[in-house]
Amino acid sequence: MARVRDPEGKRAALLAAGLRLAGQGLQGWSISTITAEAGVAKGTFYVHFAGRAEYLLALHQLFHERIISGMGEAVGDQPPGRSALLAGALAYLDGCLNERAVKSLLLEARIEPLIQAEIAARNEMTAVLTEPHFAAMGWREPRTCARLFIALVAEAALLELPAGVPDPRVRRAVAEFLDRTVGRT
Repeated sequence: MARVRDPEGKRAALLAAGLRLAGQGLQGWSISTITAEAGVAKGTFYVHFAGRAEYLLALHQLFHERIISGMGEAVGDQPPGRSALLAGALAYLDGCLNERAVKSLLLEARIEPLIQAEIAARNEMTAVLTEPHFAAMGWREPRTCARLFIALVAEAALLELPAGVPDPRVRRAVAEFLDRTVGRT
């Protein structure tokens, strides 16, 4: 692969290489493999990332930025409530399937303390964004319900991951969870 000469593009090239190599899993990865795929010198990796954990963190953040963008598009300007919540959840599931290799890689990377901290922070941020939907539906503990729904949707993504296609049963169950619990206190 040709060397990347644009200094600003080298970090992006390294991350793009990680996205392309994600299907190999963590055991197939080395910094040499990543830099060769990116077309940059090995030392360039360390200019942008302190090590493998920081690189995985950057991939995790990039993955979720893309997923959240898709969720925002799916929800659009819908008012808070069930429809918007379900649209966002389904967009998350679709995004995980569209980036299946990256999702699998990031599951492996969850043992990294930096990734664990990022997951906790992202889940809390998502709970803040999701809470108004549960409040609009009249749920007594909207923040707690938001956090539990996030866990439910994350588990739904794991159920769909092996086959790599949407599972209608899983998606119906996500919707049914919202339908069966509306108004319950």
